[in-house]
Amino acid sequence: MHIDFLVPAVLLAPFVGSFLGVLIVRVPEGRDVVFSRSACLHCGHRLGAGDLLPLVSWIWLRGACRICSGSIGSFYPAIELAAVAVVLWAAIATPSGPVLWASCIYGWMLLTVAIIDKRHFLLPDVLTLPMILIGLAVAAITAVDTAIDHALGAAGGFLSFTLIAWAYQRWRGRDGLGKGDAKLLAGIGAWVSWTELPSVVFLAALLGLAIALSSAVRGRRISATDRLPFGTFLAIAGWLIWLYGPIFPNVGP
Repeated sequence: MHIDFLVPAVLLAPFVGSFLGVLIVRVPEGRDVVFSRSACLHCGHRLGAGDLLPLVSWIWLRGACRICSGSIGSFYPAIELAAVAVVLWAAIATPSGPVLWASCIYGWMLLTVAIIDKRHFLLPDVLTLPMILIGLAVAAITAVDTAIDHALGAAGGFLSFTLIAWAYQRWRGRDGLGKGDAKLLAGIGAWVSWTELPSVVFLAALLGLAIALSSAVRGRRISATDRLPFGTFLAIAGWLIWLYGPIFPNVGP
């Protein structure tokens, strides 16, 4: 553990998680994220600073609105804890220095898109496109010698999935992969470089297959038209490959 990093990062993480929760709820609905005030879903009471302290307010208020006692639910504290978990995981698996903070930013972005895709089968451009730009910027700062590989990763991720989606649509007459998946893979490619994209796609496909098989084992009928949040699996795979390296280490120069 990197103690000099860990203390400020853990203190910051719940606030980041609170913002991620807002993104997860509001972005798919097209609601304003920056200027719209948070309010109780039951009575409409606008929440003040004392109501919005990550984790602390939820525990203090016992998960209920202080005005109407309506249940707040566990979604926001769960996301705040998940943001802390990203920090701890990154601190265990990532070298110290700028790469450690970059890992947290990357993990927080992946957490957001993974949950949105799981809930809505949606990967918004407002989240996937910045991932590409930030990934390329991080590569330019921390991995100058291989920055071109990260640019190729962004281009290759987008083009490969776009081509696959086009071929599937021509073959089956319906969409298979969405454009959001291609943009997410471009974002992941910008972070991990083109050499690790095969590992990301392979691991994501394994995760999707495991979920489908587990559903079949539980008695749920699986058909070719069933939808899976493949972006969620890509996000998980992109995080694991970033932390632990590729499954296919001989890909690339």
